[in-house]
Amino acid sequence: MKAFKHTNGLVAPLDRANVDTDAIIPKQFLKSIKRSGFGPYLFDEWRYLDYGDVGMDCSKRPLNPDFSLNQPRYQGAQVLLARDNFGCGSSREHAPWAIEDYGFQVIIAPSFADIFFNNCFKNGLLPIVAPSEIVDKLFQECAANEGYRLEVDLPSQTVKSPLGWSFQFDITPHRKHCLLNGLDEIGLTLQHADKIRAFEEKHQAAQPWLFA
Repeated sequence: MKAFKHTNGLVAPLDRANVDTDAIIPKQFLKSIKRSGFGPYLFDEWRYLDYGDVGMDCSKRPLNPDFSLNQPRYQGAQVLLARDNFGCGSSREHAPWAIEDYGFQVIIAPSFADIFFNNCFKNGLLPIVAPSEIVDKLFQECAANEGYRLEVDLPSQTVKSPLGWSFQFDITPHRKHCLLNGLDEIGLTLQHADKIRAFEEKHQAAQPWLFA
């Protein structure tokens, strides 16, 4: 998992509430457990004008010009701005995989579905819960200023607007440690590899018949 500490990222707005995981990555793409390759299918039913399936060359598919992520001013965005209850629906971990593979590092919304929120941290994404009035202000500033970027600093837990104001966000110490150091659950376990190896050797010596 990639470590995350800081970004000064271009912001893309997704002005919709209750965006579920089937909208984030539709069910027909859930045919792989690899974490890469899902970015081209992110928000597939909104992003394209045709029906998508695994293996399609997305560069040749007709784009929906009304969808925000297709607008030139938002290309290369690293910060996704969303509305309430983002990531609701099924618990598919493919949703944060697709968002991360597209290039987003941070999602800011007033609220997230619990399972999606937890899955983000396990995959190197930083979901930030901000009050609705702050999210409203961010949407307004983003719409009014092309090339709008936010400076997100995890060590200080601060988001800074280019218009001279900032706000702080909450994150548990454990999740903060994992993101700063690029540690998912496997990475955390491997930090204790020497102890695990010593236990296995001791266990095998004490009960060798189990390993015959």
